Amino acid sequence: MSFSFDLPTIWFMLVGILFIGYAILDGFDLGIGALHLFTKTDQERRLMINAIGPVWDGNEVWLVTGGGALFAAFPEVYATSFSGFYIAFMLFLLGLIFRAVAIEFRSKQEAKSWRKFWDVSFSASSILSALLLGVALGNIARGIPLDHNYEYVGSFWTLLNPYAIIVGITTVALFTQHGAIYALMKTEGELHDKLRGWVNPAIIVFVICYVMTTLFTLLYIPRMAENLKAFPVLFILPLLNALAIANIPREIHHGRDFRAFLSSCASMAALLALFGIGMYPNLILSRPEIANSLTIYNGSSSEKTLGIMLVIALIGMPLVIAYTSSIYWIFRGKVKLDESSY
Repeated sequence: MSFSFDLPTIWFMLVGILFIGYAILDGFDLGIGALHLFTKTDQERRLMINAIGPVWDGNEVWLVTGGGALFAAFPEVYATSFSGFYIAFMLFLLGLIFRAVAIEFRSKQEAKSWRKFWDVSFSASSILSALLLGVALGNIARGIPLDHNYEYVGSFWTLLNPYAIIVGITTVALFTQHGAIYALMKTEGELHDKLRGWVNPAIIVFVICYVMTTLFTLLYIPRMAENLKAFPVLFILPLLNALAIANIPREIHHGRDFRAFLSSCASMAALLALFGIGMYPNLILSRPEIANSLTIYNGSSSEKTLGIMLVIALIGMPLVIAYTSSIYWIFRGKVKLDESSY
């Protein structure tokens, strides 16, 4: 790999940062949704929902911003991915919609059947959304069939290959671990003690899935490791990732829930950074015709467009970060239920 710190590369990194932000922030929302049905009482389920209540919709700002940046910086990639993954993206959007509706509607009535329906909707939509995100990443890494016009020539079922499904399951396990840690940080009392018992099993499941995914990647998609081999200094990322994951149970054992959450965030950032390094300079790989792949160069906007957008991004991204930080600061502390709670 030849690395050039030019505008397409800068935008490759910026779009990656936005999607990393989304994965970290909405990841624990989806993880709490995946864990939702493991709680038994109505109060516990309300506490789980209200742990993310003030922030879940703001977290999706990062997804919208990342999608907008992808459209502006790499329009060819945006067009190919959204047309090729159309059904998958519609299912993902449906999952996000049902999750939002479930959060808002669940407590509108006290009937058990009403709340049970929305509980199942909240959990199922969260799991589906996380699974589809992982399946999309798995297909991007593995490669999808593109013609010489960069148009997807497969079907929806082409995307449901074994490798993509394994990555999807690993993503669900990662978000579940992340959500359990965030819920632990935000709760107290009996639910807090119950969640403490869930964290280590969630970590174990994720580590098993992660090891399997890594082995499959090295065996069947060895090019994902080529950039690491070309720049050995980058091996610090998998090392930091392993240390961050190992630090989570240590912090949980000592009752330092916030530090455990920061370690979980660091591991997610490292994982996605490794994915980006493995893909660079490709954005969508073509399989089996590698020549039809979309890269940061043949799929990007003009240099002038990228330059103008960079100025806008340097102004806008601090605002997004400031907004997110202020929301989390305002709603810091343990979750409490009152008459205005979900």
